[in-house]
Amino acid sequence: MKPPIQNITYPTNLTGINTNNISPPDTRNFFNNYFNFPIEISSNIDAAIIAHFETAVGNKESARALASALIYTAIKQGLNPMDVLDEFRNYPPEQLDLYAALFLNFERIGTSFLGLKTSPQQNKYVKRSILP
Repeated sequence: MKPPIQNITYPTNLTGINTNNISPPDTRNFFNNYFNFPIEISSNIDAAIIAHFETAVGNKESARALASALIYTAIKQGLNPMDVLDEFRNYPPEQLDLYAALFLNFERIGTSFLGLKTSPQQNKYVKRSILP
């Protein structure tokens, strides 16, 4: 038989913390809806954006994915998706990757940018000592 657990209290001048006030009452609902951002857009706007990217990319599935990412990011930033599409029409198709990555990175944290490459300068002494 286990001995009964005793609640030992120590004298202190600090008040207790009510942990029920710190965490939300329904965390499961919070995390289930964290990534669900309700988007309502007309089918004409969706078709226009998909058609533009389909002509630029040449692949229907890639165009749909790119269009949905553009629409989601534009609405989340409070922009009109058609205005964003008009901006993308000003860029040449061969630079679509660069501008799409730049636009989509507006919604990301600065340490996790996508699609951007950096070429750090190598020390000439280190470069010389590495065998091909």
